[in-house]
Amino acid sequence: MTKKNPKTINDYLDGKYGESGTESRSEFKQKAQAYMVAELVKGARKKAKLTQEELAQKVHLKRPHISRIERAETDVRISTLHKIAQGLGGNLTISFDV
Repeated sequence: MTKKNPKTINDYLDGKYGESGTESRSEFKQKAQAYMVAELVKGARKKAKLTQEELAQKVHLKRPHISRIERAETDVRISTLHKIAQGLGGNLTISFDV
């Protein structure tokens, strides 16, 4: 039940995915975060001019696992992201905004 003319993005999200703190909104937020990670991995891989298969070989993973990460179909362990970052010649940086 989306509002016809939401005034803010939060109004829109409230109408589409439920209010902040609800299970449906939390599920949306988790999927959105997985999508952002997926796009970062895919973008970095393409920038390095590697195929999924080449990246998988460099980091000792299977290509389907890289594919699932890039499609945001799986939760990714920090250790896996670290391996991917190193395989792409970079570093993994994690920060907390409190």
